[in-house]
Amino acid sequence: MSDKKKILVVDDEPDFRMMLRARLEANNYEVSEAEDGAVGLEKARNTKPDLIILDVMLPKMDGYKVARLLKFDEKHRNIPIVLLTARSQQSDRETGMAVGADAYLTKPHNPEDMLEIVAKLLAGKV
Repeated sequence: MSDKKKILVVDDEPDFRMMLRARLEANNYEVSEAEDGAVGLEKARNTKPDLIILDVMLPKMDGYKVARLLKFDEKHRNIPIVLLTARSQQSDRETGMAVGADAYLTKPHNPEDMLEIVAKLLAGKV
């Protein structure tokens, strides 16, 4: 059994998912992917990742709704969620935090910042 932390990446852009997967795997994380909100929610519930990196603008179900459904579910509320999105308005950030996101990053993102936030969340230090 692997002791790598499992991260679920939910984003509708295949190239972005591939880039995130490569960066996370290079830092010794196990990565799974989902291409829309509905699949992301299902995978989060079935695989119980250690952390979720979630886009906001997704087909089928937006990231805000996915985050809210997970955070209001007793079994999944403790999974840290990082919203990583092109939506950079203060109101978007406030909505993200209101639905339970543990961190909010905007695209284009700084890879080192993202890895630092992921590490802190996984260590329970945020």
